[in-house]
Amino acid sequence: MSERQNIEWKQSWHDDYLKWICGFANAIGGVIYIGMDDDGQVVGLTNFHKLLEDIPNKVRNSMGIICDINLLEENFLKYIEIKVNPYSVPVSLRGRYYYRSGSAKMELTGVELNEFLLKKAGKTWDNVIEEAADIADIDEKSIAQFIGDSKERVGYRTQPAYLHCRF
Repeated sequence: MSERQNIEWKQSWHDDYLKWICGFANAIGGVIYIGMDDDGQVVGLTNFHKLLEDIPNKVRNSMGIICDINLLEENFLKYIEIKVNPYSVPVSLRGRYYYRSGSAKMELTGVELNEFLLKKAGKTWDNVIEEAADIADIDEKSIAQFIGDSKERVGYRTQPAYLHCRF
């Protein structure tokens, strides 16, 4: 098993890895193994009892989600598996959104964040209502161009479509 988009190996736990968990939750899910080196070899953990209590609480308290935290053993060495499910709603870590793409964890900002939040809400920019807009904001030239383009694409009919139907 090698590191890839949904698998990450870490020799020891650091709270910074909450960002990885958030990124997995916002993408396709994933697994973090704590107590494994960069080659996927188990190096073991001495503080696994404390981590088994701390990690689930930190995840829940900082992101409001729950992960499966499992204690595993290989060659008498203990290590931890953190299984993160993908979430259908956006998950933030202290107001920041992370996403896992390839083997990179990225913080979403600006346009990326807007697109991500709309996608998670099942919307596109076409569905968003601009409350401050009014009729004066509409450009008449753009509307005329749109109507002209539409007539060219669909073919302009001088009679209503129902007059072309046979009954």
